[in-house]
Amino acid sequence: MKPSELREKTQEELLELENQVRDELFRLRMKHFTGQLQNVAHIRACKRNVARIKTVRRELSLAQG
Repeated sequence: MKPSELREKTQEELLELENQVRDELFRLRMKHFTGQLQNVAHIRACKRNVARIKTVRRELSLAQG
């Protein structure tokens, strides 16, 4: 997920996307703890996506004043 793609979205869309990624991260963590997850790098990617989304949301809120 590229930051340029995220900047095109509205605050509401970003919030919804953040919730979806957090849900996915939760499911991945549960799979990891139960030993069902093969690709643990996907957890790191989800964490970074959450951080990107939060950064863009913060930029938008500062730009609005």
